[in-house]
Amino acid sequence: MTLRKSAPKHKNEIRLTLDTRKRISLAKLLPDCEVSSFRAYTDGDKIVLEPMAEIPAQELWLYKNPKALKAVEEGLQESKEGKVRSRGSFAKYAKDDV
Repeated sequence: MTLRKSAPKHKNEIRLTLDTRKRISLAKLLPDCEVSSFRAYTDGDKIVLEPMAEIPAQELWLYKNPKALKAVEEGLQESKEGKVRSRGSFAKYAKDDV
């Protein structure tokens, strides 16, 4: 039997080999962001792993509020484009008792 080497189907495709305990390392494929877990499922004969990142529960409200999330994303984009100006310090408005 002759096995032909197939061309990669994806630009980031690599071949992974099982170790003696039948494990593989996915470290080379991880994105640059912080990954804390994976969602795993099968799709036909494929095993799909989706990287997941966690957010603190106190910040979850932002992702549940589309209007607030859009405002934050627009503000970040404006900042990235340099469309900001200093308003000085707001320290005098801070309360001592928090």
